[in-house]
Amino acid sequence: MSDDQDSEETPTPVVLTEPRDGVPEVVSDLEGLRTVVDRFRAATGPVAVDAERASGFRYQPRAYLIQLRRAGAGTALVDPTGFEDLRELNAALADTEWILHAASQDLPCLAGEGMRPPRLFDTELAARLCGFERVGLAALVEKLLGFTLEKHHSAADWSTRPLPADWLTYAALDVELLVELRDILDAELRLQGKRDWADEEFAAALNAPAPAPRAEPWRRTSGIHRVRGARPLARVRELWYLRDEIAQRLDRAPSKIVPDPALADAAIADPTDFGELTSIPGFQRRHGRANAKRWLQALSKVRKLSEDELPSVSPASDGPPSTHRWASRDPAAAARLKRARAAVAEVAAAHELPPENLVAPAAVRALCWQPPRPITRTTVAEALEHHGVRAWQIELVAKTLVAAVKG
Repeated sequence: MSDDQDSEETPTPVVLTEPRDGVPEVVSDLEGLRTVVDRFRAATGPVAVDAERASGFRYQPRAYLIQLRRAGAGTALVDPTGFEDLRELNAALADTEWILHAASQDLPCLAGEGMRPPRLFDTELAARLCGFERVGLAALVEKLLGFTLEKHHSAADWSTRPLPADWLTYAALDVELLVELRDILDAELRLQGKRDWADEEFAAALNAPAPAPRAEPWRRTSGIHRVRGARPLARVRELWYLRDEIAQRLDRAPSKIVPDPALADAAIADPTDFGELTSIPGFQRRHGRANAKRWLQALSKVRKLSEDELPSVSPASDGPPSTHRWASRDPAAAARLKRARAAVAEVAAAHELPPENLVAPAAVRALCWQPPRPITRTTVAEALEHHGVRAWQIELVAKTLVAAVKG
């Protein structure tokens, strides 16, 4: 269902400024938490859940506010920083479906507080499967429910204490209409015959493993493309790990210590004294200046490294190279990928799905770069499954991908 599929004129949306029951007090003590636990355990139906983090402000990706709403219980705002964990609240919700929007963003920080849904309904993912072009919470609430949500505080520092009143209103409104939104999307999934697909996707989201740590995370430093040579790259590496140590100790986002471009600038300039270092934008900040001695020591250490201790100029990779290099490195693989992308796009359009929700692009790239031998529906299906493609997706694309890979 594309957003322009309904040609009827839609009414002007109503701006939602306050929750229907008002904004509850933030729960931050054991007595208040036990009251919430009892209230939500006695309530019925699915529970809407959301979490607010302090991305870009704090090092730890934890939840700083958790919002819940359930029929018969109303809305609760819980400050998880006041508790060792929220396992008791989790137990009170162990028999119901949890509704989240863009669940992959919140599930890790909820798990960090001891909260893990037994069953999931992801409204963003459901909207993608239904074929909506705009799947943000505000866009869906406006289109399907006729309300406008204010989204001014989505990038706020939620570790702030006390939390401002308008932030709490925003947070409460994030779960205000999730149950109603879930019911509309559930009906649409059933109408389109996609409810079973959604169940597989929701289960995959719930059981997704934590991403493996990157072998060389410093190589993703913004601006590193300007750094040439093994020893300058070693400077980026040394400065990156030092910044990460400082950021973790202070629980500050690394960019708040020294921004990425400054690390690249220092790696290129290789300053040897305080004046040279602090002339680089980014190192003029408080943490840049306060740790100047340590930055300079890190750079001095790199000057003494042997050639064997320097990083390779090109990062090691077990997967396919960047697709812009395929044509020169393996023209046949590039041709396979072109055919496969076209085939996936055709199947996705026929089922009103975004291509990336039909099959993960990374799985298609891996299949085309190194196809199984022989190329059959069974071997292609096994290769796709190895890369996390779900059964319903394999059923839709395996045959057409066999043809595309064979050429």
